[in-house]
Amino acid sequence: MFGPMGASLAPYIQSSKTLSRWVTPIATWYANAAGYRKYGFKYDDLLVEENEPVQRALKRLTNAEQYDRAYRLKRASQASVLHHPLPKEQWITPAEDVRYLKPHVESVHREEVERAKWDNLVVERK
Repeated sequence: MFGPMGASLAPYIQSSKTLSRWVTPIATWYANAAGYRKYGFKYDDLLVEENEPVQRALKRLTNAEQYDRAYRLKRASQASVLHHPLPKEQWITPAEDVRYLKPHVESVHREEVERAKWDNLVVERK
């Protein structure tokens, strides 16, 4: 699937049990090595905000999601300034690291594609 975040091999890998068994431990290791969870970030907190679809998707978050995101960003900024990750009990666990913004970004992308189709619609007379 080609989406606003690039090509994804995830559906193909998840459909194959063998590939999934090989790739899942590597993906888990990589997510832990990236270190963003140690500072209290979720994966979608790291998306580039200067991107127009992401800006529009951020406006679609509920008030609670906006508050939680702002809190995570401030808490991580403070930890970064102090040059210390958060205490281990405050790290984001893999179960908590859900893609809360991705569905909104994909929805914005689908709307843009649909809008482009309607804007370029050619009407032919019979």
